[in-house]
Amino acid sequence: MNPSRTSPNDRAHHRPPSRLLWAFGLLSAVLLCLIPSVGTASAHGSVVDPASRNYGCWLRWGSDFQNPAMAQLDPMCWQAWQANPNAMWNWNGLYRDGSAGNFQAVIPNGQLCSGGRTEGGRYNSLDTPGAWKTTNVSKDFTVKLYDQAVHGADYFLVYVSRQGFDPTKQALTWNDLQLVKRTARYAPSQNYEIPVTTSGYSGRHVVYTIWQASHMDQTYFLCSDVNFT
Repeated sequence: MNPSRTSPNDRAHHRPPSRLLWAFGLLSAVLLCLIPSVGTASAHGSVVDPASRNYGCWLRWGSDFQNPAMAQLDPMCWQAWQANPNAMWNWNGLYRDGSAGNFQAVIPNGQLCSGGRTEGGRYNSLDTPGAWKTTNVSKDFTVKLYDQAVHGADYFLVYVSRQGFDPTKQALTWNDLQLVKRTARYAPSQNYEIPVTTSGYSGRHVVYTIWQASHMDQTYFLCSDVNFT
């Protein structure tokens, strides 16, 4: 199933008569100015399994994001929704341009999950330590990424936080990460699967996925919370 609420490939079966095109375009422009930003503003992508922090919050609460029960049932998503709802509506836009592969230079420690407070700080809440909802994984698991815009990938880097790191109390740093997978190039598609083999991990961890897109120097930085069973 397409994770986006509306398919980017939908097309109308019939065009309006040509004499109405100008008026239709003008009306559309006016409506776009009036409607607040409550959808995915641009088509990019994210890790959908194990779900990235903001994609998981959108998946669980996107249709019920004003429910006060979230504060008790899912407190980390609650604080994220309160801080900036667009971090979830734009779950597919957590990227930086122009990193030139020098990720540790552009993203300070403690800001890894927000991509170095990218997009004007939209995703800052994702750096907050706490009991984020986890996905159960085994020592061998698959990272699944949805590329709505069909960018392709020069490569993916998949890290797992070291044993003993506690994401409920500590913000993620580069020293907390252990590289478990570096891939080759992926041809443009909408769905990628990255098989990962690990050993020695148990309990709660962060899977940190770096996606270097192929269409330009655009890099995605994605935190997923997991529980090794």
